[in-house]
Amino acid sequence: MTLLNIARTAIECRIKNQNLPKFDIRSDTLREKRGAFVTLHKHGSLRGCIGNIHGNKPLYVTIEEMATASAFNDPRFKPVTEGEINDLDIEISVLTPLRKIDDIEEIQVGRHGIYIEKGYYSGLLLPQVATEYRWDRTTFLEQTCNKAGLPKNAWKDRDTRIYIFSADIFSEEKL
Repeated sequence: MTLLNIARTAIECRIKNQNLPKFDIRSDTLREKRGAFVTLHKHGSLRGCIGNIHGNKPLYVTIEEMATASAFNDPRFKPVTEGEINDLDIEISVLTPLRKIDDIEEIQVGRHGIYIEKGYYSGLLLPQVATEYRWDRTTFLEQTCNKAGLPKNAWKDRDTRIYIFSADIFSEEKL
């Protein structure tokens, strides 16, 4: 059983109002507690993306939960319908633990994702987003601030915390 199979099965079961089967998980890797995001695309356009940065559950459980959340609970989109399921491409990003940085030069565009916190605000962009849009480091920081609901230069403030992480990315590659 692969993570992509788990994600698709979770979405299909929810659409069909069926119980999720009990997966026979033999891989120690799938039992590791890791953060992950599930991104859905339909005909190359974003259709949903939800994740959890904290590795507080086994990876396969996180994928089950984030897949259904991406399909049915992303506030930017209406819930996925049964007629859309075959048009969805699933991408999974399995995150490394967050690492706080003090020097933005540590950010490697294309390798790192960014998580920014300031007060009650926080935002995250996955590593592949900066690559997809061909952003430089500064633009990546500004866009992460924007995602957090902060002014674009908030990353320069002393009380803003910047974290980086990398991700192993798995995709159905139908994009």
